[in-house]
Amino acid sequence: MSIEPYRRVLALPGVRALMLVAIFARIPVNATGLTLTLYVVKELDLGYLQAGLVGAGAMLGIAAGSPVAGRCVDRYGLRPVVALTACVQLVFWLTASFLPFWALFAGAVGSGLFAIPVMGLLRQCLSVVVPPAQRHAAFSLDSVMAEISYMIGPAFAVAATTAVGSHWTMGAVAVGLVGAGLILYVLNPPTRDAADPGGVPAVAPPARRTWLTPTVLGLLAVSAAGTFVVTATELGIVAVLEDGGATAWSGLVIGLWCLWSLIGGFAYGLLKKGMSPLLVVALMAATTAPLGLVGDWRLLILALIPAGFLCAPSMASTVDAMSHRVPDTSRGEAMGLQSTALTLGLAFSGPLTGWVIDEAGAGWGFFLAGSVGLLLVAVAAMLTRMTPGHGYAPKTA
Repeated sequence: MSIEPYRRVLALPGVRALMLVAIFARIPVNATGLTLTLYVVKELDLGYLQAGLVGAGAMLGIAAGSPVAGRCVDRYGLRPVVALTACVQLVFWLTASFLPFWALFAGAVGSGLFAIPVMGLLRQCLSVVVPPAQRHAAFSLDSVMAEISYMIGPAFAVAATTAVGSHWTMGAVAVGLVGAGLILYVLNPPTRDAADPGGVPAVAPPARRTWLTPTVLGLLAVSAAGTFVVTATELGIVAVLEDGGATAWSGLVIGLWCLWSLIGGFAYGLLKKGMSPLLVVALMAATTAPLGLVGDWRLLILALIPAGFLCAPSMASTVDAMSHRVPDTSRGEAMGLQSTALTLGLAFSGPLTGWVIDEAGAGWGFFLAGSVGLLLVAVAAMLTRMTPGHGYAPKTA
C-alpha cells in the first residue's frame, strides 16, 4: 500500500492545522471522565457508584447538548458556540474541586450540556475542506488522531492526579479545554461550503425532516453499536485479567488493543475506497463475541487483533458515510446527533456489560458486545432498505 492518499489529503489547505488540533484538543476532553472519577473517589471519599453517577450525568448532558450545539454552528457559525461553551467549561472546571457531591453532579450535567463540540466540529470542518473523493482517507487519519488522544488523555488524568492531586488536575483540564476552544476560535475553520468571509452561514439550514431519513437513523444506530462494542470490550478485558490474577497488566493489554486500532485505522485509509459502516461494525462485533472463549489473558492479546484493527475504521466509516448523507448546511446538527449516538452507546454499554459480567462471568461481556453490535447493525440494515437509493456508498459528485 502507498501512503499517497494521506499525502494528498495533508497537502490540502487547512488540513494539517486541523489534524494537529485534532490531537491536542481531544486530550483534555478524553481526560475529563477519569479526572471526575478520581476526584469523587479520592477527594470526596465516595464510592464508584457515586463516581459513575457523575460520569453518567456528564454523558447525558453531552447527549442532549451535542445536536443543539451543532445546529447553532450551522446557524451562527463556529465562533459564538466555541466562545460560550469554553466559558462554561472554564467556570465548571475551576470550581468543580470545591463542590460537594450533588452540586458536582449538577455541574457535570451542565458542563455536558455546554461541552465544547470538539469531536463533531473537527469532523464537520474536515468534510468542508476535503473533497468527497478524499474524505475516506481524511477521516481515517482523523480516527488515528483520535486514538492517539484517547491513549494520552486518561493516562494524563491518572498521572496528574497521583502527582499533584485532583485540584491541580482539574485546573489543568480547564486550561486544556479553554486552550482547545481558543485555538478553534482563532483558527476559525470553515464549517460549511457556503459561508461569508466571517464564517457565518449565508443560508439557513433546511428542515430536519428533509435529511433525517431512515438511512441516517440507521447510521446513528451503527454509530451507537460501535461505541457499545468498544466499551464492552474494554470492560471485558479488565474482567478477564482480574479473574486471571493479572490486573497489573491491564494497562499493557488495553494499550496494545489501542495500538491494533491505530494500525487498523491507518491501513483503512490506504484502501482505494471505504467500506460500508454496516460491514465494518458487523465484522468488529462478530470478531469480538468469541473472545470470551480465550482462557489465557496472554492469548487474549493476540485474539484482540482482528476486532482491534476494526475499531478506528468503524469510526472513520460512519463519519464518512454521515458526511455524504446530509446537506452541508446541516452537517453540524448531523454530527451532533452522531455524537449523541456515540455517547448513548457508551452510556448503556457500561452498566449493562458490568451487570452481565457480575452475573455470568467475564467472558460473557465479550459475547454481549458482539450480540448487541450485530443486533444494531441488523436494525440499521432494515432502516436503510426503507430509503431506496440512500445507501452508505459515498457520493462522488
